[in-house]
Amino acid sequence: MSVEAVAVSDRVQKAAIDRLLNPRSVAIVGASDRPGSLGASVLKNLVGSDFPGVIHLVNPKREEIGGRPCVPDVAALPEGIDAAVLAIPQGAVLEAVRELAKKRCGSAVIFSAGFAEDGADGLARQEELARIAREAGMVIEGPNCLGLVNFDANVALTFVELPEARAKGARKVGVVSQSGAMAAVLATTMIARDVPLSCYISTGNEAASGVEDYLDYLAADEGTAVIAMIVEHFRKPADFLAAVGRARARGKHVVLLHPGSSEAGRESAATHTGAMAGDHAVMETLVTRAGVILVEGLEELGDVAEMALRCPRLPGPDLAVVSESGALKAMMLDGAERLALTLPKLGDADSPALREALPPFVPVSNPLDITAQGLVDPTLYNRTIAALGGDPRIDTILVPLIQTDTHTSHVKFAAVAQAIADLDGAKPIVVAGVDEGGGVLADDIAAIRALGVPYFPTPERALKALARLAHGRAAVGSGAPSEAVRIDGPGPGEVIPEYRAKALLGPHGIRFSPGELATTAREARAIGARLGYPVVLKAQAAALSHKSDAGGVIVGIADGDALEAAWAKMQTEVAAARPGLVLDGLLVEAMGPRGVEMIVGARRDPSWGPVLLVGFGGVAAELLHDAVLLAPDLTREEIKAQIRTLRMAPLLEGFRGAPLADLDALASTVEALGAIVRGTPEIGEVDLNPVLVLPQGEGALALDALISG
Repeated sequence: MSVEAVAVSDRVQKAAIDRLLNPRSVAIVGASDRPGSLGASVLKNLVGSDFPGVIHLVNPKREEIGGRPCVPDVAALPEGIDAAVLAIPQGAVLEAVRELAKKRCGSAVIFSAGFAEDGADGLARQEELARIAREAGMVIEGPNCLGLVNFDANVALTFVELPEARAKGARKVGVVSQSGAMAAVLATTMIARDVPLSCYISTGNEAASGVEDYLDYLAADEGTAVIAMIVEHFRKPADFLAAVGRARARGKHVVLLHPGSSEAGRESAATHTGAMAGDHAVMETLVTRAGVILVEGLEELGDVAEMALRCPRLPGPDLAVVSESGALKAMMLDGAERLALTLPKLGDADSPALREALPPFVPVSNPLDITAQGLVDPTLYNRTIAALGGDPRIDTILVPLIQTDTHTSHVKFAAVAQAIADLDGAKPIVVAGVDEGGGVLADDIAAIRALGVPYFPTPERALKALARLAHGRAAVGSGAPSEAVRIDGPGPGEVIPEYRAKALLGPHGIRFSPGELATTAREARAIGARLGYPVVLKAQAAALSHKSDAGGVIVGIADGDALEAAWAKMQTEVAAARPGLVLDGLLVEAMGPRGVEMIVGARRDPSWGPVLLVGFGGVAAELLHDAVLLAPDLTREEIKAQIRTLRMAPLLEGFRGAPLADLDALASTVEALGAIVRGTPEIGEVDLNPVLVLPQGEGALALDALISG
């Protein structure tokens, strides 16, 4: 498909989604007045939401339902209806969609299951739905979905009965989920917290529209500031990442729950959505780099989405805590450390405004313990929050309140609300209860939220949400990546052996030991003399990826005679281990010096694209799996920061008197590999193992290299 055709297709898709979310006319195919039936529930929801458009009913056995006329079939509907809801059995769906396409219907919502999640026959039915929709320019939501609600336009195309969404606001949360049940759960959670919602969309099996399409649509929606998503499988990762980029460019936040990090979870996702889950670690690496805030559960999803909405300025990692208990102060220190949040040290000498705000007997600290003095003098909250609000060392203020009885809670909440109003959004503030279920008035919580401040039942939940937002923002980075580099990549399934891989990678910033390929023992001896001893001898063939297993590596060869003996031995052992294998030759290389042994590699995921890996090698690689995946476009400083997160990173930083390792050179090697895989799409995998990191100033040296397509 040409670029022009893709652009036209995108415009058609967005226009059709607009007809789905903002229909002026809706048809219910399978309308009913039987209480509890799908058709009756959809009609009830549409009428109950004060849908302003025209409703058409299709039922072959009824002439009217509730005073509204019915037509017998889809063919009897007028042309150009914006959205049709199919509340009919699976066996009737395909024919109904064909008829809707003939009638130039803009979109269809299909509740029925029994498609891609139901084996080969179901997949064929789903592919036929996709074909019809594609040719007609329709959008299909589902099949196997629960529909949608557009709260702004009073459109409820679902049989689920949600609570009334009363909260209003210029900034809203949009909910997009493959799971209809989880979409409803999240929407209900947001409604209970008085979080304004723009929409609730469940995508189901995604025959002809997916999460990436709705994300892209909401990225352009003026009222949607936060998009909260539950995605079990990404069918179009590149489109998803592009849509995230467009959302971020418009100042919107994308919060994602992606079940399936466990093996059992991946199997469940495949069964539920009719699709195989991708590599969770690769997904996590690339979506966080794109700016997605990744969470681990429904509670976190709701907490982070609410915090992102209510705090137009995202909270940062440098936190101040205004507490009322010494024990709570210690708990906040522990929690912040676990979550890698920073509590800048504050003291009497360096915090004059805070010192002046506090009674003489309360020392300046962070977390701050104002004791019970806040009840004696509620203006203490105003003074301390104002002082912290003016402190440039502090990004965010957390106020956990003890709320054991209604009266004292009200006194504190009123004082904190006034302090928030006085600060006037100059700095993000988060309020939390300490005793969940304590005597706090709903009106007091509502007053806090009305000021644009989130309230959480526990400080632990507040800390977790703060950490997700702070670290999610930091993961995006702001530096420009190095320019992509193209090399002569492998063909599909081709393996490029070590000596050729080194020749391809070496000119582009990856350093190797000096060496040459020999085809005879005499050539090997001459190469050894030029390089200087000791040397290493390695067998070379595309079909011999694991050389050591076949006797294809001999190290520490001291002189020419030893090299000739090693040559003969290697030829014999490789021939015995791999009968019939024809070697390209044997690589003679200078012995590498001592250094910290690392692994550096790259892999192109068939769905997500390239990622890099850096970690500790040798025995540590087998026992600890101490490695981190990286996006391929990180800057050198960002790479160094990620390497420092490894558990064994102290080995690179002078552990127990060892010399400092050349971390900058290691990061440079990773950066160079990232540029190569970004510029050479034919590369499927690159292994540099081991990479020796030498003392600071001496560089990093890759001892082996392999490229495959």
